[in-house]
Amino acid sequence: MAKLLFVMTGATYWTLKDGTRHATGYWAEEFAAPYKALTEAGHQIVVATPGAVVPNVDMMSLRPEMAGSAQTALDLEAIIRSAEEMRRPIQLADARLEDYDAVYFPGGHGPMEDLCVDADAGRLLTAALASGKPLAVVCHAPAAMLATRIRGVSPFAGYRISGFTNDEENAVGLGSRARWLLEDELNDLGVEFTRGEMWKPYTVVDRNLFTGQNPASAAVLAEKLLKAL
Repeated sequence: MAKLLFVMTGATYWTLKDGTRHATGYWAEEFAAPYKALTEAGHQIVVATPGAVVPNVDMMSLRPEMAGSAQTALDLEAIIRSAEEMRRPIQLADARLEDYDAVYFPGGHGPMEDLCVDADAGRLLTAALASGKPLAVVCHAPAAMLATRIRGVSPFAGYRISGFTNDEENAVGLGSRARWLLEDELNDLGVEFTRGEMWKPYTVVDRNLFTGQNPASAAVLAEKLLKAL
């Protein structure tokens, strides 16, 4: 049995460039699909958030039209409700990489508000990358990589990764309203950003780094992570 750390956003909103607070949090599928796959395989999950706040699900991600169907939305909600780990997160500042076999960062727009500037997230990402342990990051969660910069340089520079694309952000109507776009910032970080079709599963593995483009990529990413444990 492996022990995995899920590093999750504690944000309940994302500040847009006009100062508007867009209600958000983590995206249901990006937590629930990997959580189900990993726990059913017998692995242990610990959730960590900034300040040990209970993560907030983006209610948009539980709408049937976003989840894919009414039944899928209900299934996601049931997994989240059953996840005791979600109700008692540890403080991200107290998370020690040596206690875990792998690390996973789910997305949602929340990381664009908090994890992108969180020094503890940056420290943990840097340590996980250097350790060789599996490190999985999906959708908007690569925003946390921005917190790894020291004097403008990130250890993720040169890695092939994916994440939520500008086209996908524009398609949901938030591209023009965002203070910055994830794809742009990741390219500025020096990564080799790659992409698949919009909304379709697309994952990239580069050394011990596993990344996925969008919510649909989370289940595929979990399968690859399982094989690496």
